[in-house]
Amino acid sequence: MTFFQDFPVPPAPPRGRAVKYVPPVWAGPPEYELPAVLHIGQFLHLSPTMVVAVKSAAVFSTGCTFDVSWTIRRAERTDEEWADLNEVFFRPGPGPRRGSGAGSMLLFGAAFPDGSKSSTGAHPHGFFESTEEPAPPVLLLRNGGGSGGDDEFSGSGILWLWPLPPAGELRMVAQWKDFGLEECSIVLDGAQLRDAASGVQKFW
Repeated sequence: MTFFQDFPVPPAPPRGRAVKYVPPVWAGPPEYELPAVLHIGQFLHLSPTMVVAVKSAAVFSTGCTFDVSWTIRRAERTDEEWADLNEVFFRPGPGPRRGSGAGSMLLFGAAFPDGSKSSTGAHPHGFFESTEEPAPPVLLLRNGGGSGGDDEFSGSGILWLWPLPPAGELRMVAQWKDFGLEECSIVLDGAQLRDAASGVQKFW
């Protein structure tokens, strides 16, 4: 017999289950889906000093993601010019340089056949904060990252497009004026992306 045996241990209070946050359909792909993956393999831009490419698309029931990458070569740029571009490429945060406007950002855009369009510049942090359903389409750049050194910079990211595009031409656009990249685009088959959604598999 010890002193503390005379004191009963109170039962643990009931624990409620935390309510899991489920983002709205326009904010990102469904969590519990295995997408249908399509090879894209097209250059948005191709030059001796810069490449911007769309590698593949992952199609979900509500939208699709695009795997994009970009590579910049130093070429004949001076040490000073390359140092300036280094600051641009690796500046903290995805927004434009102070006082430079959105044109200094790496921008991606998407246009549906009916003329409706969206740009990553509208949501530079890659997230849609509003809880009100927006007018489609929505385009967000996620998971952006990069690396580089004395001769080359490279980066990659994932574009989320909501909703699935309708049949017709889906125009994908890019621009990065800080690196001399004026507006350039490719056209994808919206029907092919929409039809691929039939191959989406649910987890449970």
